[in-house]
This record gives sequence, structure tokens and C-alpha cells, in this order.
Amino acid sequence: MLSVLRKSFPNVVIHANRMVRCKSSQDKCARNALIILAPGAEEMEFTISADVLRRGKIHVTVAGLQDCEPVKCSRSVVIVPDTSLEQAVSRGDYDVLVLPGGLAGNKALMSSSAVGEVLRCQDSKGGLIAAICAAPTALAKHGIGRGKSITSHPDMKPQLKDLYCYIDDKTVVQDGNLITSRGPGTTFDFALKITEQLVGAEVAKEVAKAMLWTYKP
Repeated sequence: MLSVLRKSFPNVVIHANRMVRCKSSQDKCARNALIILAPGAEEMEFTISADVLRRGKIHVTVAGLQDCEPVKCSRSVVIVPDTSLEQAVSRGDYDVLVLPGGLAGNKALMSSSAVGEVLRCQDSKGGLIAAICAAPTALAKHGIGRGKSITSHPDMKPQLKDLYCYIDDKTVVQDGNLITSRGPGTTFDFALKITEQLVGAEVAKEVAKAMLWTYKP
């Protein structure tokens, strides 16, 4: 059948083959982010991160700690995860793991052995890990990146300054595969830094421009 089509419509068949190859190439190049959403998470940090990454054409999966039931965040905004953390991890690797802050959400991240396992696996492969606000203390709890330069919400500094090189005067800090940031008001720059690392500075700038945000890589 294919040989008949090639004889009758050679250009159409060649074009179709190119389209298949192109789609396959795009799938391989697609970047994937996993955001772990715990009860009590800071909703601004979650929502802005997910929104900005998706604007950068990064595929975002939102995973609840145990299931995909609605999650009540720190200011009572309710968000429904796409899947459970267990199911998300079983689907394959992610280019970045993102941890929103929020005091109650962070306590849940700290106490979850599954989160610790996922973080250590990602770190062992050199994959990006991004944490904001209170969430860098979850990194400390699970033994991720100790000794590296980080930042966090100022209230978390006492828990981190002896384990890391703590940075006070930057909104976003990257050291190797670790990206950290300070709080709700720094989430745009946090998410744009992740976007920059996954799909390039030019894409991050275009995303920022469309949002009327000034981003300086």
C-alpha cells in the first residue's frame, strides 16, 4: 500500500514522513516539570510557577503527596492535582522538580519519605531541583545539596545557614542543579529562572515580555 502511495503521491508521502519525524523529535526535546503540591502550600508560589513554565511550553505535572484529591492551600484556595506523586514518578523522569513553600505544606514535604526519595534520585542524576520560600528547609531535611549556595524566606535562615552558603541579597540563587528563591513576591523570577535553564534565556525573556515582567537572566 505504501509503495502505491509513493508512486501516486510521492510528495505527500514524503511530507507525511517528515511530519512524523518532526513530531518524534519534538517529543524527545520536550521538557517536563513535576510540581509537588502538599496541603498548606503557598498557592501563589504554586500557581505562578505552573503558569510561567507552561507559557514556556514546558509540560507541567502537578502531583499530590498521596493521591489526586483536592488540596487546600495556605489561603484556602483549593487546587486539584493531576495525579499522585507515586503515579507521577512511575511515568518517567522529569527535567525539574519544583517545591512550592508555605509553612504547613513544607512540613508535609519534610515529613514525606516519598518526597525524600524522589529528591535524592533527582539529585543523583544531576537533575534540576527548585525550591522556594520555606521549601529549602525540606531540601535540608532530606539531605539535598548541603554546602551549596541557597536562599529562602528570611524566617527559614536560622535552619539553613549552618548547612548551606546562605545568600541574603538575591531573589533567586542557582548553584549547580539547585535553584532556590525567597517567597511569593519572587516567584516570577524563580519560575523564569527554571524556564531559562530548561528552554533558554530567549524563551524566558519572551515569556516575561508577554506578561509585562522585566526579567534579567
